[in-house]
Amino acid sequence: MKSLTEYDSDKILRKYVPIAKNQLVKSSKEIKIKKFPLALKIMSQDALHKSEINGVRKVNNQQELEKNFKDLLSIARKRKLKLQGILVQEYFDGQNFIIGIKKDETFGHVILFGLGGIFTEIVKDFSIRKCPIEFNEAESMLEDLRAKKIFHGFRNIKLNVKLLKKILVRISNLPKKHKNIIELDINPFILNEKTGKAVDSRIVLS
Repeated sequence: MKSLTEYDSDKILRKYVPIAKNQLVKSSKEIKIKKFPLALKIMSQDALHKSEINGVRKVNNQQELEKNFKDLLSIARKRKLKLQGILVQEYFDGQNFIIGIKKDETFGHVILFGLGGIFTEIVKDFSIRKCPIEFNEAESMLEDLRAKKIFHGFRNIKLNVKLLKKILVRISNLPKKHKNIIELDINPFILNEKTGKAVDSRIVLS
């Protein structure tokens, strides 16, 4: 099995889902994405769960960027990580969801959709279907959630639900081309009124 970093996962995903604009760099001087706030992330095969080593930072200005960039390089050195680089990513606001693919021994590939972010495992509000799905099945996945009111203007939250359904259909077709996918996690996929983007991802290949 081979686990891909977020940067390498994005290379596969970008044909199927919008990806938050990012750049992999070795030095802060290489950064071309200048609009703050930005996210900085350690990219290493040795640290696929970046948040567990404090390997993800939000920075609001150049001074914070320089300090946190040095901190991340220091963490990588102390932990002796084989560093792919530091991923610099645009910061994107909206509602957090999780979209996943799992290869099930009985059903083959299944798609999972639910509430995302850091509380995914606590809330456990998700829906599952066998891949691939049609547009109406994507719609039913949304309606399966206990938090389904979020898709119908709850507390004046406006989301591009049509785009979300299209992306669920696209991702459910991904195993047709990439049969060796054992696991895929996009968490979070952030959706707002205008658009939606994958902000963190992980793929495991056989």
